[in-house]
Amino acid sequence: MLLWVKAFHIVSVICWFAALFYLPRLFVYHASSSDKISIERFKIMERKLYRGISTPSMIATLVLGFWLISYNVEGYLASGWLHAKLFLVALLVAYHFYSGYLLKQFRDDKNTRSHVFYRWFNEFPVLILIAVVILVVVKPF
Repeated sequence: MLLWVKAFHIVSVICWFAALFYLPRLFVYHASSSDKISIERFKIMERKLYRGISTPSMIATLVLGFWLISYNVEGYLASGWLHAKLFLVALLVAYHFYSGYLLKQFRDDKNTRSHVFYRWFNEFPVLILIAVVILVVVKPF
């Protein structure tokens, strides 16, 4: 059963990151748009991505991740790399919910940030992904 849980955890992580990479990219295009048709289309795309893919993938990632930890709680909790990983996951959850806040700003036509901000905002999950993969594979501490 452990390998099944691990496999589905990896799948849910991939789906969550795909959504976290794409949503800010939609924000870039949305912030650059000026015509009503495009703006309304981006609102729909952002909402469906956040509610239909990103949030369910985040929930699956967290549930399956804690399920994996439950197989060896003492061993995992004694591992420093896991503490660092969980801290990064907490940052990613905060990023996810902040993205939801930004989505609402766009939905309500209250966005005040430029497309340049969202281009930089889009890079944060990449840095988290690199760090998490290194922690899980290398287990440096």
